[in-house]
Amino acid sequence: MDLIQNLLQQAREKPKRLVLPEGTDERILQAAALLTREKIARPVLLGRRDEVGQTARNCGANLAGIEIIEPAAAADLAELAAAYASRRQNVRLSVAERLVRKELIYGGMMVATGKASAMVAGAASTTAAVIQAAALTIGYQPGLATASSYFIMVLPDNRILFYADCAVNIEPDSRQLAEIGVATARSYQKLMGQPPRTAFLSFSTRGSASHPSVDKVARAVALAREKEPALDFDGEFQADTALSEKVAVKKLKEPSPVAGKATVLIFPDLNAGNIAYKLTQYLAGAKALGPILQGFACPVSDLSRGASVSDIVTVAAITCLQAT
Repeated sequence: MDLIQNLLQQAREKPKRLVLPEGTDERILQAAALLTREKIARPVLLGRRDEVGQTARNCGANLAGIEIIEPAAAADLAELAAAYASRRQNVRLSVAERLVRKELIYGGMMVATGKASAMVAGAASTTAAVIQAAALTIGYQPGLATASSYFIMVLPDNRILFYADCAVNIEPDSRQLAEIGVATARSYQKLMGQPPRTAFLSFSTRGSASHPSVDKVARAVALAREKEPALDFDGEFQADTALSEKVAVKKLKEPSPVAGKATVLIFPDLNAGNIAYKLTQYLAGAKALGPILQGFACPVSDLSRGASVSDIVTVAAITCLQAT
C-alpha cells in the first residue's frame, strides 16, 4: 500500500529510539530485527537477557546490534525510580523501585525521561495494562485526561479517514468525547501533514432529532472548539452529512468547513466506532491500520495480541512518526 510505504519511508528519514517492553515475544523480536535491518527505528528490547536470547534463537531473529535491557539489573534503575517517585504524589522510593523493575513501567519511564522517543506494547499485554503504564509514567497531553485510540482507514479509492474511538472508551461523556476529537485531530495533522476536518457523528444532524445522546455530541463539539480553536470541528452530523457534499448542502442551512469533506470521524461511543470500522474493513474492502493509542504526552501504542510481525512494524513506524 502506498500509505504504508510512505509511512515507513518517513520513519527511515530519522529513525527513533523505540522501546519494546515485551522482549520475550517471538513476533516482537522478529519485528525488532526487521525495524533494525530496514532502518525504520532503533529498537530497545526489555526482558531477561537469557530469555530474550533463547526466544530469538527459537524464532531465528537476528538481534545483532539491538540493545537489550533487563530492568531489574539496569544501571539506571535507581535514576528512573527516583524520577517516577518525583512525578507521583505519596509514592515512596522503595515502592517506585519495585514498580520500575516491571517492563511496562520501565519502558514508560524511558520515554518519560527522554531515553526513548516512543513505546509499543500489547503483543503479550492487555490494552488496559498498556494504558495504565503510560498514564502512570508518561501522562497526558496538555489539556487532556483521556486515553483513546484511532484507526487509519484506507479505502479502495485511496481516500484516508481517521476513525475514533474504536477500541478504548465504551461510553465517553461529552468531555471525554471532546478530548477524543482533539487528540485524533492532532494525530491526523501530525501524520498526514494537513489540517484535519473533524466531524462528530450522531443519528441527528444539527438538532434534527432530540435525545440525550445527541445533546452529548453537540456539547462535545463545543468543548473541542474551546480546547483547540485553531482546528475545524463540527457536528452533530449524520455520517452522510459528514461525508457527502451533496447531502450536506441539502441538510444544512449554513456552510460548514467540515460537512461533506470530513477526514476525521468521531463516533459517539465504542459500539458505533467498533462496528463502523469493521463494516468499512469487511464490506468496503478498506485497510484498517491500528488501533493506535493517543492522548499521551509522548507516543505510546497498543498492539492486538493477535498482531502479525508486519502489523507491529507498521504500528512502530506510525508511533515513531508521532514523536517527530
